[in-house]
Amino acid sequence: MEDFQKVVDGIGAMACIVSVEDLGGGRSGKYRIVTGNRAYVDSIEKPAPGAEMLTDKFTPNAEYTNYLTRDLNFEDFCYKAAVQRKCLHSYAHPDRLPLWFNMTFLPIQPDNGNLKHCIYIMEINFKASAERMSNISGDMASAVLQTTLKLRGTSDFKETIKDVVKDIRDLCDAEHCCILTMNDYERSCAVLGEAFGNGTSLRSMNDYLDDKFYAIAESWEATIGGSNCLIIKNEQDMEVVNERNPIWRESLRLAGANSIVLFPLRSRDHLLGYMWAINFNAENSVKIKETLELTTFILGSELGNYLLLDRLKILSSKDMLTGVMNRNEMNNYVDSLCDPADKSPDTSVGVIFADLNGLKTVNDEQGHNAGDALLKDAANVLRQVFDDSQIFRAGGDEFSIIVAGVSQAELEDRIQKIRDVSKKTGNVVFALGGAVEQSKKNVRVALRRADENMYEDKKRYYETHPEKKAR
Repeated sequence: MEDFQKVVDGIGAMACIVSVEDLGGGRSGKYRIVTGNRAYVDSIEKPAPGAEMLTDKFTPNAEYTNYLTRDLNFEDFCYKAAVQRKCLHSYAHPDRLPLWFNMTFLPIQPDNGNLKHCIYIMEINFKASAERMSNISGDMASAVLQTTLKLRGTSDFKETIKDVVKDIRDLCDAEHCCILTMNDYERSCAVLGEAFGNGTSLRSMNDYLDDKFYAIAESWEATIGGSNCLIIKNEQDMEVVNERNPIWRESLRLAGANSIVLFPLRSRDHLLGYMWAINFNAENSVKIKETLELTTFILGSELGNYLLLDRLKILSSKDMLTGVMNRNEMNNYVDSLCDPADKSPDTSVGVIFADLNGLKTVNDEQGHNAGDALLKDAANVLRQVFDDSQIFRAGGDEFSIIVAGVSQAELEDRIQKIRDVSKKTGNVVFALGGAVEQSKKNVRVALRRADENMYEDKKRYYETHPEKKAR
């Protein structure tokens, strides 16, 4: 202990000695902080704001989990330095702390039976250092640069992501690689891209996505345990997953996953989803970790920009209350049908106006929340007859449906289906009017005629229901 103390006291940066219990066969036991220099002890007992540990008392030779949540990445680097005699460096941002750690792990003698030792030296940054992040080997830098150039130079983000995922799978020498996005508002997940190795029996992630999967993905943050990623190389590591998340551990087993690299994708500290590689080459875990730390940092930023633009597009095209297309999108579609520069084959076009009867009465008597609920029910009725892309909320209580390539008989059949579905709801009643033009370029004529026919239907409705207050 005295010799170890002299070693760390001779280091200017924060430094400590870590002992690793080597159980043989690649397995390890306890990881302990044997001793530390004054700068390291002060980082525990007199931490900077935001850098507090689990305790503010340093105890020599205590397990490192006295001070922070168990971190498999920290253990892996200590094991490789102490047992395998490797010199390692990492620059990482653990999610549990608002800090960036510049870390060095060096093997040290002597051994004490099955106890191996390494020096852990660290520097803390409160902001990311571009110089530190870029201090990686040439082949790692090449992989990261390739990803950056592909994402920055693309006009088709989704197609480019497929190439990026394939590159990541190749880097990890994995059976399967996937990028999954998470929608907090809808509590849903979507596969943005995935790639498979030759001969794999692993199934596509799309086979597993259902209404319950979001809860599984939501649990991964706690499973990572405050680190910046989760790297499971073997069965011993899997035991940690089993302790923290037994349901996910069982799903991994059933899926045929024996090892996994899991990285959260963040933009401006907001979780957007995850990237992972299954059944990867564990011998390259250090290279994989350091390359993907920087790759996912860049990928998260680009994904955040893409999702923001996608969200803005949705906001500009969809009615947020009912989820159908809005009037702005209807106008754009009408303009495209009438565009004289359009060289696509001409076709007929049908228009239906569906005006919701009785909305004013519901708003006046039951309040706007009840009126909003009625509008949502009305939109859901139309969804049972038409695709979302064909339905537009043209005004407060008015919906329009535009369908290309439809005959008069087909349009009338669709109008009758709207009436039939509406009757089953018990609260949705539409005034309906339709019209068909043989050329899509006459869609504005069809809109005018359908609107006139709808008002005739509404007039008949109020003549037979005088208790309903027409606008």
